[in-house]
Amino acid sequence: MKSAVETLNPTRVRLTVEVPFEELKDSLDAAYKKINQQVTVKGFRKGKIPARVIDQRFGRGAVLEEAVNDALPKFYTEAVNEAELNVLGQPEVDITELKDNETLNFTAEVDVRPTIEIPDYSGIEVEVDAVEIADEDVDKAVEELRERFASTSPVERAAEDGDVVTIDLEAKVEGEVLEDGVASGVSYTIGSGELLEGIDDAVKGLEAGGEATFTSELKGGSAAGKESEVTVKVTQVAKRELPELDDDFAQLASEFDTLDELKADSRKRLETARQFDQATQAQERVLEKLLELVEVPVPEKLLEDEIRTRKHNLEHHQLGQMGLDLAKYLEIQGKTEEEFDAETKEQAEKGIKTQFVLDELVNKEKLNVNQEELTEHLMRRAQSSGMSPDQFAQAVVEGGQVPMLVGEVARGKALAVVVEAATVKDTNGEVVDLDDEDDSVEGEQAAEADAAVEADKASEEKSEA
Repeated sequence: MKSAVETLNPTRVRLTVEVPFEELKDSLDAAYKKINQQVTVKGFRKGKIPARVIDQRFGRGAVLEEAVNDALPKFYTEAVNEAELNVLGQPEVDITELKDNETLNFTAEVDVRPTIEIPDYSGIEVEVDAVEIADEDVDKAVEELRERFASTSPVERAAEDGDVVTIDLEAKVEGEVLEDGVASGVSYTIGSGELLEGIDDAVKGLEAGGEATFTSELKGGSAAGKESEVTVKVTQVAKRELPELDDDFAQLASEFDTLDELKADSRKRLETARQFDQATQAQERVLEKLLELVEVPVPEKLLEDEIRTRKHNLEHHQLGQMGLDLAKYLEIQGKTEEEFDAETKEQAEKGIKTQFVLDELVNKEKLNVNQEELTEHLMRRAQSSGMSPDQFAQAVVEGGQVPMLVGEVARGKALAVVVEAATVKDTNGEVVDLDDEDDSVEGEQAAEADAAVEADKASEEKSEA
């Protein structure tokens, strides 16, 4: 077999392959054997029909077609490996010449990973928000904790803001009660905004036993997005009582003995959270700067597939769970379809570029992933998916996605290398030392890179194919 490579553009090549006919022998034998098992000829036992009889009865062309279909993937793979190509997606194959007992010639056009030159990134500088915790921030955190320990007690008066009411609901659309539009004993805090628009005004002023009707657009269910006439009946009104902010509360709500100790711990937790946010912000901004330094051509077909995948996931998974369609989502977001398409393309393109650049960094820096790192990443992914580690690991193995997870961890390590080399200052002009945050954040870097990249799974599956 002889093959040659022609570069069509930075992300696409054409392979020209010439196969001597004798190299088709194994595929021809397999073709005759397959046809033998599928047909019957009077006078011959099944599976024992001579090749010449098959040629006479069914045509040599049918045998050649079967043999070529069987052989093409093997010869294509050999040509790809010989040229050391990093292919993406399925090739477009064209048989240019097929002469019986002489030769098989074909071409294959396929997308390839572009060659990327990683420049010196040690000069990257970014600015991030300073970690500053005000007394008001601590007070707000303690107040939120206090809210969680609030108690309720029934009252015999009209409902007011902040009260917890127990209600029954009935929703009608075009005069018909919806099958999934009836609910009883629902607990609702007035002013929380957790139910339907308009319900606060409807229940305020009602005592137990009172009811009201209002119009609202349904957020979910079988009639999501439709205007509904909702009847709400209040069965109980209860006032919320917050515990006193004192040492007793600190002992009730935490392991601390005093309110001062609780506040000090709240401040520490806020600082840790802000430091994590700061580290994440640094990674995002360093990545943006790195992408600006590198010229990354994007394969058109891969970009089209990634845009299609993102749209499909949004429409059929994320929005479906919220009871919304794309039109309603765009209305809520205040975007036109053209703006949405442009944003989706931009995000998809950035994701693919991110993957290409970080993968190149993995190779350049010779980064490896050990079992401990992979296990830690798997645990985090399992937690975010709502599955147990064992369930998630089983799903990953059965789905053949272990290489994908390894890639995520490796890309996270590549990004960490660039962040470490960059200069990061906060808005006060102080240099930020991210070493303390690296361990807690590094595992999230891959997810952030690949969240922007979801092309990873698709492109790996295509390249394996």
